[in-house]
Amino acid sequence: MSDLIHMRRAIELAAGGKGTTSPNPVVGCVVLDAGGQVAGEGYHARAGGPHAEVAALAEAGERARGGTAYVTLEPCDHTGRTGPCTKALADAGVARVVVAVSDPNPLAAGGAERLRDLGVSVVTGVLAEEAARGNAEWLTAVRLRRPHVTWKFAATLDGRSAAEDGTSQWITSPEARADVHRLRAGCDAVIAGVGTVLADDPRLTARPPRAHPAGPPLRVVVDSSARTPATAQVLSDEAPTLLAVAEDATVPEGRAEILRLPRVPYGLDLHALLAELRRREIVGVLLEGGATLAGSFMREGLIDRVVGYLAPALLGAGAAALGPAGVRTIGETHRLVYEDVTPVGPDLRVVARLASKEG
Repeated sequence: MSDLIHMRRAIELAAGGKGTTSPNPVVGCVVLDAGGQVAGEGYHARAGGPHAEVAALAEAGERARGGTAYVTLEPCDHTGRTGPCTKALADAGVARVVVAVSDPNPLAAGGAERLRDLGVSVVTGVLAEEAARGNAEWLTAVRLRRPHVTWKFAATLDGRSAAEDGTSQWITSPEARADVHRLRAGCDAVIAGVGTVLADDPRLTARPPRAHPAGPPLRVVVDSSARTPATAQVLSDEAPTLLAVAEDATVPEGRAEILRLPRVPYGLDLHALLAELRRREIVGVLLEGGATLAGSFMREGLIDRVVGYLAPALLGAGAAALGPAGVRTIGETHRLVYEDVTPVGPDLRVVARLASKEG
């Protein structure tokens, strides 16, 4: 029971690094002294900064000797911008290390075995599922070699994202829109389709700005025929912008950075898009509008999490929040598992993950 209590605290600490550690994982650590009392706590606060174990050990000082460390991710065993955490734990005299999730990154893996070789007792798998959910973006990027994709949408209770005449501003409340800015600030890139750009002229920026050392999230517009107007707000200098266009598209000069992708039957090759974003060390992306692009991502199995803002309103007609997603019969339904349902102003925020992505 004690292991569960302290690991749950380490998971809470890890969340403090959300939005500032990419391309690194979020990690939390709790260090107990030899008598079982909390001696130090820490988390990985920013990319390039001290790892969670180092931060917790610094707070614990000599009290760490003979104690136990609880870590949400297997301690790294390599030297990058910082030294190996396995050495830091062993040098501090920690006698026991409890780990939630094994590190799938071949560069950093093997920490548990190295600690055992150094005479440290190691227990793994404690609250692994809970810790993995808190680190879903990084784990997806490492395991699948593509960024984790969260699809965000706003709709009425009957699933409409726009009225019959095409108007859509504003379906949800100011509180919900403010919450969306929080989502944007926590991701590395925001993706939208050219249809959304033409209809709503969004800025796709986060307010207040993202706290990551690398600056604001990259804005990505999926625009196969290069229809984004030169005056579009998404091309402002508030944040970098990448226009994903077809290989044969004619693009006027000076629009933004251009990424040319192969055409496929439903538009552009989204797998190639995500592979390029991963090459740029992007770990988590937020997919915003519209229904057609979201349907294409869903059809290709490229959505990992859904965040829906549901307004207490009914339209009865108008655009649906999700376009064709490859479902022909009820047996092909994309099933979800609810993670959270929270009131945001007068609206509901519903967070769910794809059932097929569990684990």
